[in-house]
Amino acid sequence: MNSAGMSSGERQRNPLSGLKVLDLGQIYNGPYAGFLLAMGGADVVKIEPLDGEAIRGRGGGKKPSFAMAMLNSNKRGLALDLKAEEGKTLFLELAEEADVVLENFAPGVMDKLGIGANVLQTANPRLIYASSTGYGLSGPAANGLAMDLTIQAASGVMSINGPADGPPLKTGLAICDFYGGIHLYAGIMTALYERSVTGLGRQVEIAMQEATYPALATNLTRMYNLGGVQPDRRGNAHPAGSSAPYNVYPASDGHVAIICVREYHWERLRSLMGRDDLKDDARFADQPTRGREYAAVDAVVSAWTRVRTKAAITQALRAQRVPVAPVRELPEVIADEHMRGRGMLVDLDHPDFGEVVLPHSPLRFHGEERVALKPSPDLGAHTRAVLRDWLGYDESRIEQLIAAGALGAADDTQLEERAT
Repeated sequence: MNSAGMSSGERQRNPLSGLKVLDLGQIYNGPYAGFLLAMGGADVVKIEPLDGEAIRGRGGGKKPSFAMAMLNSNKRGLALDLKAEEGKTLFLELAEEADVVLENFAPGVMDKLGIGANVLQTANPRLIYASSTGYGLSGPAANGLAMDLTIQAASGVMSINGPADGPPLKTGLAICDFYGGIHLYAGIMTALYERSVTGLGRQVEIAMQEATYPALATNLTRMYNLGGVQPDRRGNAHPAGSSAPYNVYPASDGHVAIICVREYHWERLRSLMGRDDLKDDARFADQPTRGREYAAVDAVVSAWTRVRTKAAITQALRAQRVPVAPVRELPEVIADEHMRGRGMLVDLDHPDFGEVVLPHSPLRFHGEERVALKPSPDLGAHTRAVLRDWLGYDESRIEQLIAAGALGAADDTQLEERAT
């Protein structure tokens, strides 16, 4: 029996088996949506210009960026010049066979090329056309160019990030790009469900700014409680100032994150610290009071943590069911036994990078045989295979298109085989 209680003979196919996707995504946003579709079993064809998409060239030297390997596993690669008439014609043929086209170009790019949503959905009414932009396809800011950094600025993320006495800071991760990619995937799946009922496709639109806004819930609550005034930046303390302990505390060998959500969390931590004397201290009476007196709370907790190791603190608090985690560095994270045991982190011999650790999809479908992780494709590695599989092209037709400059393809079958 597998983990979902089903025998191997009862296992379902991968949820998206048979789905055909044209992935025009670039950098992080669109490619992550395509990655989730591919790991669900879809045939995702990553379409790049003949010189590769933007992230491919960020690795330095001859190698692509490592992010290319992380976000494009299990896709097939096709190099296509969408500015050439032959390239546009070929793309339209592919779109007629596709279930989904996704892209995260600036607004209007695909329309200027003559292969926007209206054109593609006229040719294929069942097509889901999905786009992710910074600010959306309508409104006064629609034409603004957007990257994760600028959306962090425009969305308010920077204004609430960082210490109280410092400047606004971006988060250390590309949070807006990935919020956009996750919501793009969700929009695609919602439209596919509708199509299963109506038989018709739908244009799906995601704005990164809008996808980020709900994550400001705690900070907006703080602003509301202040009568509409911008809250101070609070570093690692609770953004709304309504909870403590809620911080990162020093250990003898690093730091730990501790948060007490329920009153019993605080009571158990207080007992572990040997500070039952605080029961009668009005500053620690309840959660709202401790939130206001967070500096005093942090001083007490820090005095206890700084003379203990991260492991000792984590073990003691977890035994008492108090939320805690060691602050780990990236080498510790990729060695995580838990994620490795669940199959989220996979050791893979990648043709560009050698032995590396890559992520599987965080989405799990109980009862399926999980898709095996395959390396990201080289530029044009599957051009010939996709045109044979999707359109039935013979080799002479493919070579004509390559000679015309509309296509890029691997020079030999070895390159194609390596990417599969």
